[in-house]
Amino acid sequence: MRFEDKNILVIGASSGIGLALTGLLEHEGAKVFAASRSRSDSWPESVKFQTLDVTEGFDTLGQFLPEKLHGLIYSVGNINLKPFSRLTEKDFVEDFRLNVLGAAMSIQASLNALKNASQASVVLISSVAARTGMGFHASTATSKAAVEGLALSLAAELASLGIRVNVVAPSLTDTPMASKFLNTPEKIQASDKRHPIGRYGKAKDVSAMIAFLLSEDSSWITGQVISVDGGMSTLRTNL
Repeated sequence: MRFEDKNILVIGASSGIGLALTGLLEHEGAKVFAASRSRSDSWPESVKFQTLDVTEGFDTLGQFLPEKLHGLIYSVGNINLKPFSRLTEKDFVEDFRLNVLGAAMSIQASLNALKNASQASVVLISSVAARTGMGFHASTATSKAAVEGLALSLAAELASLGIRVNVVAPSLTDTPMASKFLNTPEKIQASDKRHPIGRYGKAKDVSAMIAFLLSEDSSWITGQVISVDGGMSTLRTNL
């Protein structure tokens, strides 16, 4: 089992990608520490839970963690799509706070436990929109691009401590957060057609890549942004 005797913190574990990842990690032997606004009835009984709202601070997170933390995934985000003319300063600030500051403060609160593990992995989540121009994504793309910048800087700074930092950048994925984009047959068909592979993403597609990056199988990978997007960011098949 890839994660036997490994402690992994999943922030945003109660829904979507975080929920899928929590089940996968536990199945593969991990001791999962879940931090989110609410508990999920779908979690295995062994999951340890700490209430956490990333917009309200991280004072209690350090006390919740084990002495050694082998992996951290920040699976918190939003989809804020508006015409640029309608975006407010508050939109940009709130998106940045949720996606970037939340990730940075989570890592900071967990840093001692990550150091104690000698070899640890941190995975953040960006978006295909950070590197592929998409209309109505200005605020979301801005904050997700900042997530990638944060990860690259930390990958360089923390490498000497044995801490790897990588990013997964999905396209549209079937999660509760994205449900309004997949709630009719017409929207589903359109979403399938936008992806060269012929379908939109499932939570398990993304969680499988995150699990790989958290595992020792990826021990020589750090400072990378890995697209899990059905080919959307790089392929053009309708020319």
